[in-house]
Formats: sequence, C-alpha cells, structure tokens
Amino acid sequence: MIKALNALEAIGNTPIVKLNKVVPDHAADVWVKLEGGNPTGSYKDRMALAIIEGAEIRGDLKPGMTVVEYTGGSTGSGLAFVCAVKGYEFHVVSSDAFAKEKLDTMRAFGAKLEVIHSPSGKINSNLINQMIDRAKELATKDDYFFSDQLNNADIIKGFEKMGREILDQIDGSIDAFTCSVGTAGAFMGVSNILLDSDKDTKIVALEPASAPYYSKNQSDGDHHVEGIGLGFELPLLDKNNYHEARGIDESEAREMAKLLASEEGIFGGTSSGLNVVGAIKLAEELGKGKTVVTIAVDTGLKYLTGNLFL
Repeated sequence: MIKALNALEAIGNTPIVKLNKVVPDHAADVWVKLEGGNPTGSYKDRMALAIIEGAEIRGDLKPGMTVVEYTGGSTGSGLAFVCAVKGYEFHVVSSDAFAKEKLDTMRAFGAKLEVIHSPSGKINSNLINQMIDRAKELATKDDYFFSDQLNNADIIKGFEKMGREILDQIDGSIDAFTCSVGTAGAFMGVSNILLDSDKDTKIVALEPASAPYYSKNQSDGDHHVEGIGLGFELPLLDKNNYHEARGIDESEAREMAKLLASEEGIFGGTSSGLNVVGAIKLAEELGKGKTVVTIAVDTGLKYLTGNLFL
C-alpha cells in the first residue's frame, strides 16, 4: 500500500495492463498504461505538478500569485488540483467545445473559469489560438504566472517519470511505443526514456485523421478528440524523437473506447481509444512475439454527458 503525506504524492505509479480481447491473435502484445488512477483522473496531473514545482524552484511563482493557463480541461483540472493543494489561485481559459465534466472539475478545485464559445462545437486551431491569446492577455498582470503549457519544457520532465515507470513494468524489450500528441509533453517524456534505453524502439506519433498536421502537413482540419490535434507546430515536439506520424479515424477511436470498456474493462475517452487503435495497427505490423505500449490517458468518467458511450 502507498502512503502519501498529501494528495500530490498520489500522482503517478499507475498500473500497466495487457489487452486480451481486442488485439488479433496474430498481432504483438499491446500494453496500456492506465493513467485514470491519478488524482484528477488524468495523466496531466504529472505535468501540472512539474510546471508548478519548476516555477517555484526558479522563483517565477511565489506565494500570493495567480497561475493562468489555456486548456481543454485535463491540464486545467491538474493545475487546479495542484494549485489548490499548494495554495495558489488559478485562472483558466477554456471552451465549451470540451467536456462539461472537465470544466466542472476545474471549478470544483476552486479555479476561476473563462469559457470561449466554439460555434461548431469542435476543436480547431482557430479556437485554440483564441484561448492562447486570452491567456497571454491575462498573463501581463504583475501578479500572474503564465504556465504556458505548449512552450514549457518542465512538462517533459513530468512525463519522463512515466517513461521510467513503463521501463520498470515491462519485462523484456519494448518494440514500439505510440500515443497521440497534444502539447507533446507525454510523447516527448516517454520517448526520451525509451529511446535512451533502446534506440531500436519504434516511436509513432498519432493524431486525428481529420486534422493531419504532422502526418499529411495539413493545418485546416477539425475534430472532436479532446486534448490532441491542435493543428499547428508544437514547440516541444522534436521530430528526431519519432519515426513517423499517423492519422487515426475518429470514428475508429470512439468505437475502440466503447470496446475497451465493454471487452477489457478499461474506461477511457476518445483519445485513449485513438491510442489503442494506433497501437493495434502497429501490433499487427510487428507480429507475435513483439511488444507495443500505449497510454489510456484518462478516465471515461470525464465524458459521460457527451455521446461517446451512448
């Protein structure tokens, strides 16, 4: 049993689970890191803690200051949680394109929430840039600290711990790792550790097929997979850290999210489904005897008011 002196110490050390029913018999083994067990139900708790503690160490964030960020929800939930424990105010810019559960979670942790309306109800680069611009405007205040997740390298450090956990949990070699990219923090953090351990591990970046910025160099797509596929160049994503980028159909991702719940007992959202679809495709290419790892990034409890599980 893990004993934690505060809730922040409960971040990480999540289980990794082998898929048994949704992977074809001729394919490699697929293992899924279950991040829904973090305090706010998402792997973003890891990066939120790294952001706040990195800023404290440098002296950029001091008692009495307010943290500000633009976020679709899970990063905001993580930051709201960490700020609540550490005693900082948190001002967040989000949108009604994201799950109501995520917005409500941020409010529950005491965040001040601004919501930008998405006319289409979908996520695209224009919406994200509106959120960024508003956060930057707020960040000009003297008593505000802008956590700036897309440009803050501390998030990579926060996810390198997850990479080390995966290495410790998997017996033998990891032949491939794949996951979707949002800020690219998790992708970079895990790939840094895996490639340092074994240069032969194949690393594949995933994104929605309808917004194929990295896989097809198109920047005008939109989608409804929260937290990923921002539609522009990610400052923290090093192209030397992956071998290829692939687009995954959103309908396949949504169907897989349902299958994971009903067949494997793994309850996650659309991006987790997308990750598993990508991992299974890789597993079929590699064949039996190989190992593929991916991430279930959060809990399906964040998506119950939408139509994902209807």
